[in-house]
Amino acid sequence: MTDDLATLQAETEAALAACADPRALDAVRVGMLGKSGQLTALLKGLGAVPAEQRKERGAAVNRLKLAIETAIETRRVALDAAALDARLLAERLDVSLPPRPFPPAGPEAGAIHPIARTMEELTALFGAMGFGVAEGPDIEGDWFNFGALNIPDHHPARQDHDTFYVPAGADGRRPVLRTHTSPVQIRTMLNQEPPIRVIVPGRTYRADHDATHSPMFHQVEGLVIDRGIHLGHLKGCLIDFLRAFFGISDLPVRFRASYFPFTEPSMEVDIGWNRKTGELGRGGDWLEILGSGMVHPKVLANCGIDPREWQGFAFGMGIERITMLKHGIPDLRPFYDSDIRWLRHYGAPVLSPATLAEGV
Repeated sequence: MTDDLATLQAETEAALAACADPRALDAVRVGMLGKSGQLTALLKGLGAVPAEQRKERGAAVNRLKLAIETAIETRRVALDAAALDARLLAERLDVSLPPRPFPPAGPEAGAIHPIARTMEELTALFGAMGFGVAEGPDIEGDWFNFGALNIPDHHPARQDHDTFYVPAGADGRRPVLRTHTSPVQIRTMLNQEPPIRVIVPGRTYRADHDATHSPMFHQVEGLVIDRGIHLGHLKGCLIDFLRAFFGISDLPVRFRASYFPFTEPSMEVDIGWNRKTGELGRGGDWLEILGSGMVHPKVLANCGIDPREWQGFAFGMGIERITMLKHGIPDLRPFYDSDIRWLRHYGAPVLSPATLAEGV
């Protein structure tokens, strides 16, 4: 490269290094590569160069042009990165949680969630009646969730729009997120000899979501298997439980004939309430609260229990539902919002144990 081209490159690189912003960089670019730029003038002047020197001179000018274009782009990238760093530093936000406005320790440190509290109360109330607690997996096989419970293949609960299925296993059957805690009743009857007396609290899953329904919710079911069990035992058990749980010793309770595949006969259970005020135990209205019935002989047989020797009853209810009724909670969704203000309002004191109410 001739001396004048080397000098021009050095001057250009020095000018680029001095550029503090994109506007200054663009001024250098135009001064070198614009229509009236120095490098453009050199390219236009190649026609005046003697023929024997023109090829070498042209190659040198083109190399200089490429070097300057590369240097300009490199400087542009550096300036853009510096501008971004400066903007990030200037616009930086602290996204961490602010200090809590209440002390982290002491009696106001937290509260028991209403669902957990209701589970404790259910365990205490039914425990006083001699019930144990049984648990099982959230993901169940088709037979445990449907087949063993006398639910046929054409039943609506088996449809995709009602039930969450997971990919099929080696047997080709798709496991499900359990739609009720009844599969635990099946597992209990398969693994335990009668007599049986258990409640089954836990999470369940159904494709439903609004102010009173959630795709994930909690249920508690009860199962009693023994000799000589009849509807009178079922009615006495549920009446005592409902009156104790809601703390109303004279709570009206009504049993209506219904249908469930896994019980025969089946009954819906209603409690008295006032439709206008929402007050339980008052007014002339009825509110359905749970389902129940005598365990179907086919269900007993499916679990290896002789229905000619053993009888039983079962019942089930939504934990969120009875919690909402007991505490006057109008909307289901805040149960899962993790709002500390809501929890402080409806939660139970941490150190207050669940106690038995009158009636059990």
